[in-house]
Amino acid sequence: MESMTEQVPSRESHARFEALAQAVVEPLHRYLVRRADADVAEDVLSETLLVLWRRIDDVPGLGAGPVADPDDVLPWCYGVARGCLANARRADGRRLRLVERLTRTREALPTAPADHTELHAALDKLGALDREVVLLWAWEELTPRQIAEVTGMTSNAVSIRLHRAKKKLAALLERKNGAPVGHETDEGKKGAVGERP
Repeated sequence: MESMTEQVPSRESHARFEALAQAVVEPLHRYLVRRADADVAEDVLSETLLVLWRRIDDVPGLGAGPVADPDDVLPWCYGVARGCLANARRADGRRLRLVERLTRTREALPTAPADHTELHAALDKLGALDREVVLLWAWEELTPRQIAEVTGMTSNAVSIRLHRAKKKLAALLERKNGAPVGHETDEGKKGAVGERP
């Protein structure tokens, strides 16, 4: 019995939304096309219809019948479309500002790209989780506590893993560059350090 009563509002809402959509889709589309590019208008119309579906009970002038009077419902729907269009424009503005900022950053970089081949090769030798922890620390500048949140590990486990991974990376890079790892190898021999016999 409860499932029958639960389905009635859903069917009612569905019928009300269909009536509303039939009355407003064309005018809303014209409204949006006059204010934005066709692609943007389509996206905003979809977003507007989604809002109308969610707020079907808030639409003033919408009766329970199978037909909605556009004069009663359109003004409120235009307001929803206007808000959705404003949101889309703000999002577009944020994207453009991000692109501009990235472009300026890229222009500020030196023209000759640095060769990080050895670093990437050393990173590839780390395990996947170690590499992720190092990259989150180095590139994203996260603290061990924040890395723990990202990876699901404890802060202590991240700190230990990060310490070991950095040590391993340093060792890999020193071997690659031919520099000795750890203490000087000629320690204890006669003569000064670095002096050839």
